[in-house]
Amino acid sequence: MSKRLVFISTLVMLSIFSVKVFSQQVNSDSVAIVKLLEKAATTFRAGDTKAYANCWLVRPYSIILISTADGKAMSIPAEAMAHPSSHAGQGGYATASNYKMSIHGDNGWTSFDEVSTAKDGAKSYSHEVWMVEKVNNEWKLVAASMHFYKPS
Repeated sequence: MSKRLVFISTLVMLSIFSVKVFSQQVNSDSVAIVKLLEKAATTFRAGDTKAYANCWLVRPYSIILISTADGKAMSIPAEAMAHPSSHAGQGGYATASNYKMSIHGDNGWTSFDEVSTAKDGAKSYSHEVWMVEKVNNEWKLVAASMHFYKPS
């Protein structure tokens, strides 16, 4: 084989290996982010404020934006996540679907649809976008945008 062919073959193999390793890392990160979101949803509903606060990394740019199903909008300072509201601990559960993610190194975002079921069986529906950052190899929530709606 010519040196040129060996060189090209080596480059192709290294490229395939690099893509595979990068793909595995992104997949591992996406699983970790979904687990973080599930932990946040579960601990919030259980009223485990310490575990819920541990899901967050409050930054100067952190914020929670919410639009309600009746057309109101509010902004909650992310510092409040260290001391969750009276809505925490109300029980129930949430089911998320339709995840989309963009991960770039130690930061990213994910969007998904959520159906929350209260303890009494009442359901609420939302489209959500959460921003995340990885610190010390652990993903944390840094901001969120939740848009509640009434299904048609």
